[in-house]
This record gives sequence, structure tokens and C-alpha cells, in this order.
Amino acid sequence: MLYTFLIILAVLALLSIIFEEVTHLNKAKTTLFFGCVSWLALFMHAGDGEHSKLVAESLNENLLEIATLWLFLMSTMTFVAYLNAKGMIQIMVQKIFPQRVTVRMLMIQVAFFSLLLSAFCDNVTATLVSLGLLTTFKLDKQMRRRMAVLIIFAVNSGGVALITGDVTTLMIFLSGHVHISELLALFVPASVSVLLLAVLFSMNANGEVSTSPIKRSYQKVDVAIAIIFFCTIIMTMVLNVLFGIPPVLTFLSGLSIMFLVGHTARSDKEEIKILEYIRQVEYDTLLFFLGILLLVGMLKEIGTLNMLTEVYAMFDPNISNFVTGMGSALIDNVPLTAALLKAEPVLNTPEWLGLTYAVGVGGSLLVIGSASGIVAMSKVKELTFVSYLKYVPSLLLSYSVGYALTLFMAYEFFN
Repeated sequence: MLYTFLIILAVLALLSIIFEEVTHLNKAKTTLFFGCVSWLALFMHAGDGEHSKLVAESLNENLLEIATLWLFLMSTMTFVAYLNAKGMIQIMVQKIFPQRVTVRMLMIQVAFFSLLLSAFCDNVTATLVSLGLLTTFKLDKQMRRRMAVLIIFAVNSGGVALITGDVTTLMIFLSGHVHISELLALFVPASVSVLLLAVLFSMNANGEVSTSPIKRSYQKVDVAIAIIFFCTIIMTMVLNVLFGIPPVLTFLSGLSIMFLVGHTARSDKEEIKILEYIRQVEYDTLLFFLGILLLVGMLKEIGTLNMLTEVYAMFDPNISNFVTGMGSALIDNVPLTAALLKAEPVLNTPEWLGLTYAVGVGGSLLVIGSASGIVAMSKVKELTFVSYLKYVPSLLLSYSVGYALTLFMAYEFFN
């Protein structure tokens, strides 16, 4: 009875996101409400004693994951908010992209920029920086939404080829099932699928767009903070690979250096302005993450994820991997991948590579299926759960082509 109630809560949370435009209830508030109620129900059902302690331990573990993500998002978004306010992102765009470009060429350029960026840094940072590019071009609402969807897919695709780009890729690599050289091969199907989606999206896109002129002046300290941001991204990868240092610790260190540089370069009044950029971080995004992860933690606690691993083992691994990728659009791919690794399925190298691609890219099929999608939905007003659904056929086709190409290459070279 309890499990049925909890699953109903998860479904209601999903429906609250879908019908946000109808109910006018903020999705961050509704998901947080259902997430909290689900854990309250778990505690009430547990009662006193040993079972209650186990639920408390599970909640603490869930909250630790959430707190880590919150701090990481806060530090990343603070950097981006500062650089965006100072016009540094726009200036970078003008250096990389031409002032006037056709919409079709812009789509391809932005797609590959997002793809490459996400291979070397986390999905959240790649999404925020890529979305920052869109603000420099004069795009209509429909085109901005289409570009945002393309960025989500490109960011998730870029992360599968390197252990620095996606947590699930790192998890599968650390489990010893794939090697770096094998993962690098995934960059080919990822690039092909992103190019396919860019072509599909640009079929009816005509005309040219131009960048908005930059009139803002910046100082040496702004350049210094931009360099600190870049170095923080690089050190996040290096320290994680060499010493296993969590990315959140490196980014918080970078943020502290940003504040110290601001203190030495500015007066007290100007330093307060730097601290104000933390307040510009949209806490709706953080609350939405909190609600979603509470619900995912609840599903993990009641064994729903374990049931999925049992279903996974019933079918051919290549089919199961494809469907698992689609399932990651509804359930966070990290606990889903963790549950699969814990089940220890017997797979060969091509099948492990197929799983790596599927869980990394499959979350793009729904806007709530990845961190990139959730961040984009909070940043692009035109992008909602319902409006995203019209792009699902193109996304599914691109995902399928990428997955098929992954299997073809894997069986051809690594079997």
C-alpha cells in the first residue's frame, strides 16, 4: 500500500511538471512538496527502531548527494553570472563566431561548441556557457527554444566520450569494464548524432542572424576571473583523475580564489557587488533539483531501481541498453547506472560501450531527464516540458542513430 502511494506521488510530481503552464504552479515548488511528502511517509511507515534508523541513513545519503550538487551548481552559476554580467561571454562569442551567420550554420557551430565543451567539463557548466551564447544572437522565441534543445542533446552527447564529461561514463570506467581508448571511440557516434539533429532542426531555418553589439567595458580583474574560471574547469578534471578529488571541492576552491582576487582588486563597495552575483543564481533551479533528487532517492529506497535491473537481465543486452537509455529520461541516470553495476550483468565490451552511450545520451529525450535539461528549462522561458515534447521524434531518431553507430563501431573494432 505504501509503495503504491509513493509511486503515485512520483507520478503526480511528473504531472505537475507537465501541466505547469495550465496550473501556473511553479515546478520547483510542486516537486519539492511531493519529494518531502514521500520521505515523510517513509518515516511514518518505518515507526521506531532499526527500520527508522535505516530510512534516516538513506535520507542522509540522499541529502549528501543533493548538497554536493547544490554547492557545485552554486559555484558554477556564480562564475557564469559574473562573466555574463560583465559581457565576457558575449565577447568570447564575438571572437569565436562571425558577427553575421546563417541560422543553419549557427546551429551546427553551437552544437559542436557544446559537444566539445561538455567533453572536457561538467554538463551544468557546458549548458550554462552554451546558453549564454544564445543571448548574444538576435533569435526569435521558437528558434531560441530549438537551439536550447540542440544544446541539451549536444551537451549530453559530448560527455560520453571522456571520463571528465559524464558521471556515468566515469562510473563504468572505474568499474573496469571499458578503457579510455574505447571510450574515445564514442566521440564519433556522438558527433554524428549531434550533426544529424542540427541538420533536422535547420531544415526550415532560413535567414541570417547577427550578434548583439557589446558596449560594456571590462577591467583587468574581469579577465583574471575569466582565467580563474577556465583554470578551475581544467583543474577539476586533472585533480579528479589523478587524486579522485570531488569536482565540487575544486570549484568551491576556484570560487574562493575569485572572491580573494575581487577583494584585492576592488574597494569594499565594489567587492560587495561581486558577492551579489551569488544572489543572482536562480534558486528555483536548485529547488527543482532538490525535489527531483528526493523523489529519485525515494524510488531507490523502495527498491524500484532494483526491479528495473531485474527486468534489464530478462532481454538481450543490446535491446536492454537501448531501453535503459530511454528510461534515463525519467529516472536519473546516476542511480540507474549504479543499480545496474551493482547487479553485475555479464556484458562484453561492445555492450558496455552501448550502455555508456545510452545512459549518457538517453536523458535528452525528455527535458527533465538530465541536469542539462533542468538547467536549460530554468534559463529559457520558452522551454517547458510540453513544448519539449514536439522535438522528441527528432531526438529519438538522433539517439537511435548514435546508438546503432556505437554498436557497429564497437563490434567492428573492440569485439
